[in-house]
Parts: sequence; structure tokens; C-alpha cells
Amino acid sequence: MEIRPFRGFRPRKEIAKKFVAKPYDVISFLEAKETIKKNPLSFLRVTRVEAETHEIEMDPTPEDMEKARKNLEKFIEDGILIQEEKEAFYIYRQRMGDHTQTGIVALFPVEEYKKGRIKKHELTRKKKEEERVQHILKTRAHTGQVFLFYRAFEEFDRKLSEIADSQEPVYRIRDDLDVVHEFFVVKNENEVNEIKKLFERVEELYIADGHHRAAAAARVSDILDEKIGKGPHNYFMATAFPHNQLRIFDYNRVVKSHLTAEELLEKLQEKFETYRSYTVPARPSREHEITMYVGNRKWYILIPKKVPEDVVESLDVNILQREVLEPIFGISNPREDERIDFVGGIKGLCELERMVDKGEFDVAFAMYPVNIETLMKVSDEGKIMPPKSTWFEPKLLSGLVVHVFG
Repeated sequence: MEIRPFRGFRPRKEIAKKFVAKPYDVISFLEAKETIKKNPLSFLRVTRVEAETHEIEMDPTPEDMEKARKNLEKFIEDGILIQEEKEAFYIYRQRMGDHTQTGIVALFPVEEYKKGRIKKHELTRKKKEEERVQHILKTRAHTGQVFLFYRAFEEFDRKLSEIADSQEPVYRIRDDLDVVHEFFVVKNENEVNEIKKLFERVEELYIADGHHRAAAAARVSDILDEKIGKGPHNYFMATAFPHNQLRIFDYNRVVKSHLTAEELLEKLQEKFETYRSYTVPARPSREHEITMYVGNRKWYILIPKKVPEDVVESLDVNILQREVLEPIFGISNPREDERIDFVGGIKGLCELERMVDKGEFDVAFAMYPVNIETLMKVSDEGKIMPPKSTWFEPKLLSGLVVHVFG
């Protein structure tokens, strides 16, 4: 697997904390708008430009994409973003409580994504993918990172840690979730060459987060190949971590229901063993155990009576969809149905209780996190998980480095 160093554009150290931002797809329109109003240095003026140009939430327009380009150019012209003097790799270390993960930031070949050696586990939505395509084409930049992982191997992982431990990070930023983000520049020629050589032993990569960014980068590569031929657009920016350092959280569901709790339980008992839980909130303790909250501090444990052998069909999110959401609630397309919403496990089960108790939804389902080995097996078999199956945390900040290729 080939990776390349690059001359990234990075924010000046003294303004980095104000400049960097959450990924564009995990921040709401209103949150982005409020941030931009308070902080004109925010990188959201590039990644969520529509929050600057519109008063109400709407899809970005061609004029918005032009504004994103101008904002990026202005950040460069004003010296907010400064280009690296020479090609470099970057090391990105995140600390969340007692958990640490250390990855390599580099350019990865689009061709490996097309060949299936950079593997996906989710489908993309065409509308969202097209939006990313237009953003990349207009800015001529990869402004957000694809979150990748590889099967850990000790020699490479140890080398990254040794390099990071030998120097001070150019940025050390603590975010609002108390995650510490440390960013290191690797421009020593010997270290750059050693990283490249070691990474050649990686045979495949997996997308943890950023399926739309990866798909969009591949489409942009094809579009620009036809217009101008091969070039730096044939690579996309990503951070790759070893698989054994990552944490997958549960991705839970909240549903609007027309049934009473008693009616719902009666229907569930056809396909599940159901038990009242007197531990509240009730967190699933293992795979193939789902917990359900119906309000009034009442939690139930649901254990499917039958589990398919197929790796995808046996996923708990698929069991819930097949045996509960569609037949009981009539939710056949969870991506589009307004009666269902998805809650990342980082928010905790108390958030599920709050949403039900406040009447926003009527019932909540808590899932056991997908195992990373299961995710790799799904990807290796060329199969696809249902939407909203995995929630990786911590997220990668945007704006630590930008790959401008035109």
C-alpha cells in the first residue's frame, strides 16, 4: 500500500484552537451557524459554508461552493493557513480518558479504493456524495479526512509512537468532549522514507468513517483525469490507525410509536425472549442482546430467538430492522423515515431516556457495539452493513491540515 507525504496547509499555531472544527457531518446547521457568528476564524466557513450564507437550513448551492473556495483562499492569503515548506507526513494522536490512538496522516491512492483494497462497509447516499464532489471540485482541496484503519503490526505502530514521543506536538487541543488532540509534523527525510517503506507491508485498509468523502474523491479523480490528466487529485487525504487501538461505540435508535408498551411487548415476544431489567439504564452486555426503554424508568432486555449464520444478517441492527422496525412500526427505509432517529453511543443511555421521557420519541433501543473484527469480516466479504451501524469515537478534527491540489 503506497502512501505519500504532502505539503499540507496548516493553521498558525497561535490560532489553531480557534480554527479547527468538528467534521462537517457531525455538527448541526444551527451549531455551525452559531460557531461562525462567534468565531470568523472557524474552518466551518469552508466545510459548512451554507451555515454562513443562509438563515435556515438548506442544501449548499453552487454559490455556496464558490464562497467556500473564496473563504479558503482568504485564509491562505491572510496567513491563517500556511503551507508546509517540504513534503511531510503527520502523526495524529488522540487521548480520550485512558484511551489513546495514534495514526498516520498521508495521501492515499484513489486507485486502491477503486480496486477494493481500501474497503467500505456502508453504502453512500448519492445526494450527499454529489455535494462532496462539488465541494472538492470547487475548492480543489480535500478539507476533511477519511478515517481509515489497518490490521495493526507492531513495527509500524511502534515507529509512529517513537517519532511522536521524540518531539513536541505542533498542536495540542482539548475539545468540548475532553478529548486531547495532538498533531506532529514528520519531515525528516529518513523518517519519511522509513514510514513509506514500512507502510508498504499493509495489504488493505478499511474505512471507519468518511465513506462519502472517499467516494467523492474517487469521482473527482475520474472527472479531473478526463479534463487535465493524472495529478495530485488521484490521492485523497486520510488518517489511518491500527485496528486494535480503535473504539466502536453503540449506535442506538429512538422511534415514534402508536403502540402502548404492553402492546409492543406482546408483539416482540413472537421473535424475542423478553425480560424486565431492574438495572437502569440497561446496557446490552453482549452481542445479540438488545435493550429497550419505554419510559417511566422501564427497561427491557430483548434476546432474539433465532440468529442467522450470515455475518451481515446476524448483526443486531439487522435483526432489529428485520424483526422490529419494519414489521411492527412499518419503517422500511430507516434512512428517510422521520419516525426514527439515531443516537451515537457517546451520548450515553441517559440521552435515550431523556428523549423518550420528554416525548420526543416513544421507545428507544440500545445496541451492543459492533466488534471491529466483525466489521473487517463484513468488508473482506464485500458485504455492506445497514446504515448507522457503527459510531467511532473520538472523531477527527477538520482543519488540522488541508490538502490543496489545485
